[in-house]
Parts: sequence; C-alpha cells; structure tokens
Amino acid sequence: MGFVLPASFPRASSIATGMFVEIARAVNLTSTIILQINKPYLPLASGEWSVKTGTILVASSLIWCFWLAWNEGSWPLFWAFLSSTLLAVAYSVDLPLLRWKKSPALAATTILLNTGVARPLGYFFHIQTIVLKRPATLTRPLIFCLSILSLFFVVIALFKDIPDMEGDTKFGIRSLSTRLGQKQVFWICISLLEMAYGFTILAGATSPVLWSKISTGMGHAILASVLIYHAKQVDLKSNVALQSFYMFIWKLLWAEYFLIPLFR
Repeated sequence: MGFVLPASFPRASSIATGMFVEIARAVNLTSTIILQINKPYLPLASGEWSVKTGTILVASSLIWCFWLAWNEGSWPLFWAFLSSTLLAVAYSVDLPLLRWKKSPALAATTILLNTGVARPLGYFFHIQTIVLKRPATLTRPLIFCLSILSLFFVVIALFKDIPDMEGDTKFGIRSLSTRLGQKQVFWICISLLEMAYGFTILAGATSPVLWSKISTGMGHAILASVLIYHAKQVDLKSNVALQSFYMFIWKLLWAEYFLIPLFR
C-alpha cells in the first residue's frame, strides 16, 4: 500500500479538486443575478469575471476532470464525477423539470446524493479496486462515513440558504428558510448536527477496538459541545454572523474527516 498510494493519490486528488471547482463554478454561473444580492463579493457577481470567462472556466474544468478520470482508468472516479456533474446541472440549470434548488426537498436531496454519497463512494471504490486491487465491498467504516456525511450535507444544504433569504425571496426560490424563517431553520440544523454526533458516539461505542471507542466517543462529544456553545452565541438577525457560522459548520465537517478514519 505504501508503494502505490503516493503515485495514485495526487491523480485522485486532482480529479476531486477539479470536480469541486467545476461544480461550484457551474452553480455560480447559473445564479449570477441572485448572487449579486446574496454574495456580491464573488467574482461573477462583482463583475470581476464576465459570464464568458466563467463559462470557459467551467468548460475547461469539466473537460480536464473527465480526461483525468479516463486517463487514470478509474471507473469509480469517472462515474462519481459524471454523477456529480449531472446532479449539479439538475440543481442549478433553469430549464423545465430542473433548477431543483427552488425546492427545499430536491435541493437537500441533490446535495446529499452529490457530496454525501456519489463522491465518497467514488473515492472509496477507487482506492479499493484501482489502488489496493481488492473487490468492491461495503465495509462498516464506509457505511458509518456515508451516514455521518449525509447528515452533515443535509444540514449544509439547509443552512446555506439562511443568509440568502433576501435574494431567494426576491427571485421566488422557496427555500425552507423563506418558508419557516431563519430562526427555526437554524435550530433545526443544530438539532440535526447534535443528532449526528449522538449517532457517531453510539456507533463508536459498538467498536470492538478500545482506542476507536475512546477516540470517536471523546472526539464527537467535544465537537458536539463546541457546536452548541457557538450556536448560542450567534446573532440570528445578522447575515454576517450567520455566514460566519455557516463556515464554522464546514470546519466541523473537516474535523469529521479526521475522525472518520478512527472508526473501526
């Protein structure tokens, strides 16, 4: 394993990075007018980039990622990228039966399937089948990973619309925040994250490995405490505070990526 990973990881990481960049740019490209209200500091919204420049960047990222996946000979990465691209199109493109971001349920489902299922499965099966030359199997840590990431990305899908109520309301996007209000959706998100941490603590307790029980239990208990502490400090009337807390949720997700490998 030590001889193969150094050569394979950079290529897989390049595809993963390109996938993220292409999808993020595609979503921004189809929402420029709304972004001028919700996120005026972004390159397309501020006018730093033209629509033509954005289109070229999206197209080049798309071609680059497909070429890398094909050149790598990894069908798991190829299908993960293709699935993510199709889901991004369904989420953002304003055509009949598409533009799923207008529906809270479809928006959350799209983000969950994209970042909580398609990508992790693609990366995992790439390592299993291409790098380690093992058969593709659903392992206990993989199921744990998919479960916790799915909950996280449901929260991210719901929370990202809380600071964007002004633009969403103006353009008729009926997000959960515009329907229920910022405060209620905020605490729904906190409750879901605390539930996720409770689930991970219980799942860690079932591990047959003592160090895994201790590390996953203590790690998630600390994160749960930090989350509720910060949540109580947020000024729900301030979009700046809400946007800052949204980025804090992403930091919790990065912390989760460090804890997931400790689960056995």
